Amino acid sequence: MKLPVMPPVAPMLAKPLSEIPDGDMSFEPKWDGFRSIIFRDGDDVEIGSRNEKPMNRYFPEIIEAVKKNLPERCVVDGEIVLVGASGDRLDFEALQQRIHPAASRVKLLAEQTPAKFVAFDLLALGDEDLTGEPFAERRARLAKALAHAQPPIHLTNATADHGVAVRWFHEFEGAGLDGVIAKPLDGLYQPNKRAMFKIKHERTVDCVLAGYRVHKSGPDRIGSLLLGLYNDDGELANVGVAGSFSMQRRQELFEELQPLVTTFDDHPWAWAKQEEGTRTPRNSEGSRWSGGKDLSFTPLRPERVVEVKYDHMEGERFRHTTQFARWRPDRDPRSCTYEQLEEPVKFNLDEVLNPGNG
Repeated sequence: MKLPVMPPVAPMLAKPLSEIPDGDMSFEPKWDGFRSIIFRDGDDVEIGSRNEKPMNRYFPEIIEAVKKNLPERCVVDGEIVLVGASGDRLDFEALQQRIHPAASRVKLLAEQTPAKFVAFDLLALGDEDLTGEPFAERRARLAKALAHAQPPIHLTNATADHGVAVRWFHEFEGAGLDGVIAKPLDGLYQPNKRAMFKIKHERTVDCVLAGYRVHKSGPDRIGSLLLGLYNDDGELANVGVAGSFSMQRRQELFEELQPLVTTFDDHPWAWAKQEEGTRTPRNSEGSRWSGGKDLSFTPLRPERVVEVKYDHMEGERFRHTTQFARWRPDRDPRSCTYEQLEEPVKFNLDEVLNPGNG
């Protein structure tokens, strides 16, 4: 492989904002998948990842699609996504399952749950390094290069209209998207720099505090709080975690929660005792993402309610780590149910992936 921009390249990042900004911007849907920079030099293709490690072995169908649809020599930034079985929204959990150590399993999943690649930036074309060109030029060149691309390769929607971006922010969530990205039209491509902006959905919900994990810095500091919501069967379902505390706050929380520490015998997640020291209470494939870390937790009596900020749900769980907002001593833990959650209006994912067909 011999390209003007060679792997590995750390992708350009986004700075969070609370509102969609004004100004000379290009706005795009924020896709919920694996960020990937694809390098192609003829039949030589490499799928780079956020951590700069190649992901070729996990997405053979993307490799083949790249050879059929991308220019002969190019470097393209984008996102690998997967459409859920319903066909109407993205499914990040199903995408996670594609990262599997067994080649036979990868081959099967590539056939059963094929992924898509959504392109949104062009770093190089032919012998040209475009990272020093303004984004407006890179976008125009990308649109031209992918003018005849066919699924599973897609060119992301883009608009300079602030009003359209606001509409996308609300409509596209129903198709499983994350929010909106804003890119300065004159911005250069800056690897590993927060040189663009992301505007994500943020809501609050009251959850039952059911346990905690200790921080890697020591056993007397909280790493994350384990959260639960009661389902229609009256069972406390594990919905995710709250994290991102200061070191001082981690110590304060540890001391504050000790009176609630209990055993698994009387805990709603008593079945987790048999997996103590090896697995999270989430009974899924997630352990292979843990890097061998101990995911055991300390059970707490489910008597305390915590309000957390979240962006959106993935199935029955929070898609990302939530943010602690405040304690809710006024709430009865049994009142913390899924009924609190706001359900986004459904939107046709095909209209987002293939805007020209709508």
